[in-house]
Amino acid sequence: MSIKKSKHFFEEDFVEKIGEVSDENYKQLPPNKDLKYIGKKIPRYDGYAKVSGKAVYTFDINLPNMVYGKILRSEIPHGKIKSIDISKAKSTDGVLDILTFENTPDYNWYGNSSKLFDQVVRYEGDEIACICAETQKDAEEAAKKIIISYEKLPFEVDAEKSFKSENLKIHESGNISREKPDEYSRGNVDDGFEQSEIIVEDTYSTQIAIHNPTEVHCSVANWEGEKLKIWDSTQGIFEVRNSIAKSLGINEENVQVIKEYMGGGFGSKLEAGKYTLMAAILSKKLKRPVKIVLDRKEMNLAVGNRPDSKQTLKLGLKKDGTILALNHYSIANVGAYPSGGGCSWPARTMYQIPNVKTVDYSIFTNTGRSRAFRAPGHVQGTFALDAIMDDAAEKIGMDPLEFRIKNYAEKDQVWGGNYSSKMLKEAYKIGAEKIGWGKRNKIPGSEKSYLKTGIGLASQIWWGGGGPPAHANMKIAKDGLVHVYSGTQDLGTGTYTFISQIAAEILEIPLNKIKVHLGDTDFPFGPSSGGSTTAPSISPAVRDAAEKMKKKLFSAASALTNISEDKLIYSEGSFSSENIKIINIDEIANQVESDSLFTKGSREENIEGIVVQTFGAQFAKVEVDTLTGNVKVIKIVAAHDIGRTLNRQTLENQFHGGIMQGLGFALTEERIMDSDYGKMLNPNMHDYKIPTMLDAPTEIEVIIVNDMDELANNMGVKGIGEPAMIPTAAAIANAVYNAIGVRIKSLPITPDKIINALYKN
Repeated sequence: MSIKKSKHFFEEDFVEKIGEVSDENYKQLPPNKDLKYIGKKIPRYDGYAKVSGKAVYTFDINLPNMVYGKILRSEIPHGKIKSIDISKAKSTDGVLDILTFENTPDYNWYGNSSKLFDQVVRYEGDEIACICAETQKDAEEAAKKIIISYEKLPFEVDAEKSFKSENLKIHESGNISREKPDEYSRGNVDDGFEQSEIIVEDTYSTQIAIHNPTEVHCSVANWEGEKLKIWDSTQGIFEVRNSIAKSLGINEENVQVIKEYMGGGFGSKLEAGKYTLMAAILSKKLKRPVKIVLDRKEMNLAVGNRPDSKQTLKLGLKKDGTILALNHYSIANVGAYPSGGGCSWPARTMYQIPNVKTVDYSIFTNTGRSRAFRAPGHVQGTFALDAIMDDAAEKIGMDPLEFRIKNYAEKDQVWGGNYSSKMLKEAYKIGAEKIGWGKRNKIPGSEKSYLKTGIGLASQIWWGGGGPPAHANMKIAKDGLVHVYSGTQDLGTGTYTFISQIAAEILEIPLNKIKVHLGDTDFPFGPSSGGSTTAPSISPAVRDAAEKMKKKLFSAASALTNISEDKLIYSEGSFSSENIKIINIDEIANQVESDSLFTKGSREENIEGIVVQTFGAQFAKVEVDTLTGNVKVIKIVAAHDIGRTLNRQTLENQFHGGIMQGLGFALTEERIMDSDYGKMLNPNMHDYKIPTMLDAPTEIEVIIVNDMDELANNMGVKGIGEPAMIPTAAAIANAVYNAIGVRIKSLPITPDKIINALYKN
């Protein structure tokens, strides 16, 4: 192994780290059809634990002598706290301590604001105090007794108005997050438009969406001497460890973070929460474990969202369909604290366009801050890009699919490198066949019935290549059970399962001989689980550990039998020589020293100059009731190039979940703000319309067009979490247009928008 600097994309940003990488150069495994476990529909490793209630989530952690925290949050969108009276709250039965900006030092919080508590509150939901009590009820009752006096300040919940405001300053630096817009250009767009024979320009908008995972955000903190132990519902245990250690000014080695099971995150749990730091501070002061659990209203107000977007796109092309220029301008509402809302990456990378210019503004408002949300930026950007692609194709009389293929990019458009694999054309072909593309309306909206059907498509590009450092250790116990340890996370997506499959495949042993241990910072380092990077980062490390273990087993078998390694044959957990079985793994493990059968696995470097991306196309068939405006999604075909499938069953689970989330974004989900009072009007699961099974497509068909991506990593794997969702809303929107002949340019596509659009036309 070597220590090297490596970099890869993670949630739209380059991640550059120095860490240990494997120097081994493994050949790709055979295609999945020739493998026993990998790629098969293996039931979830943790399935029984979850359905039986044995799985322990952070929400389930209850320690002896534990107490409870409740965060008091601002009820106004912007103001300065003139006074805070905690006397009545502090005298409430069971109350142990109350943290406020007046009695809490600045812990150098570097997350969603610079202070743990700020005298200035900037949105409904901003943290004001944290009450700790013997019971949750005691804490909640005390919170009601705290009296706050505010100096109310001007506020704004709309990004465009905040951007243009001369009187409102949400931060001293102004109302633009990240100081300046994110700009990109190649070629010369002015020249490109001058050379164009046809210009298409339009504006599209998307809404703010809330993550709303099943398991709420929560933490339990407990000090054991000088060591802090945290149980946290998180997508990044090492991120939580490092953030909390930094804020407390202690060594990272003195913080242990554990997350065994988790009920979803979708990006909202990639950061450490202030509630985690509050629990740690209170636990230190009280010398007792402290648990803080956010309620559903807090989940809607204060732990992140997908920012909205207003995007203006201008496309210049020749009459033969060749695109010459693309201009993309967007503005996004990222809430009250620094975050990014750019959505132009699809415009930069999806098609072969010589002249491109993009400008993304991220704007502060007095609302809850945005966070990464399953393919940040790409879902919004794909909706607008695929809409204008369809409109441009119609303007020149070209089939929308043919138009996309006409402008197909063979190489990466931003860096110019070769793709590790790109089989998008194959995805287009089979997806079109499965949806019945030839039967779509040649003239949108031409059906005579009040029930109109339509077919649409959208394309996706996403990184999902992962990279080092990522580690997994393997140990064979005396009883022959193989233990795999990694500090990565399983978010409910199947990480436990695919790790067990890889270990069983390489060692040629039954799955019930594998025990997987995840979600603990005392285990080998694993990166945060986001950006579709978990499988392509960790699976190569697991293979490395297993391949090294197999080598150790050869040397152990040789030592125990006095037969040279070159005369030993390994198969299905046993060694033989001259067709006679002589020793198996269990017997070897029982006879060697307990620490001898131990290996360290690491992920290898990414290949320099090769760009690893996922590609895919989704096709949607919808039925629109033009009397009510209701949209029913009949079928989704998802055809993707995402490398080797590790588990077909969990892959389909991922796609079904992503498609349902995309359907919600297309048709029902939206944060609704009262602009007069700066309050969210639907901060609950009743009024925030997440789709249910009654809204699910009648049929979802998932097609993976390649066996493996040989250049991505030693497992040939790319990520699928984001690709599953990215094109769904755009495909549904294009299908609605094909059905009714009127373009709905803002999401979600609700019945009133359809009725109004049809009436106006």
